[in-house]
Amino acid sequence: MNPKHRILICDDDPLLIELMSFRLKAKGFEVITAIDGEEALSKVASERPSLVVLDAMMPRLDGFEVLSRMKSDAGVSHIPVIMLTARKGEKDIVSALERGADDYLVKPFIPEELLARLSKLLARQAPRRQ
Repeated sequence: MNPKHRILICDDDPLLIELMSFRLKAKGFEVITAIDGEEALSKVASERPSLVVLDAMMPRLDGFEVLSRMKSDAGVSHIPVIMLTARKGEKDIVSALERGADDYLVKPFIPEELLARLSKLLARQAPRRQ
């Protein structure tokens, strides 16, 4: 895996952002963060991350709307998205997947599972970048 992959973490919980950032940086990833949906969309457009970890419940613009806008924008629709949220309901999971999420994890989560899912999605993207 290319250790220079840039990961955008979008969550309104500063502690969770810090934890995920620490784990990802320790694995060699570059990390950028956003604390609300509008900032997330702005950073997706300006930073062009390799992958987005997106919380469903954020201020200003929820994660489902961010996901919908990303997947309808041809310039960034190819960027994989992992929804990471406390929402456990089947309806929310199905909605995220139908809107284009590549994966979905429910909080609390095992950090190693997030890393494994993230690595798998990035490995799938590698042939497209060549």
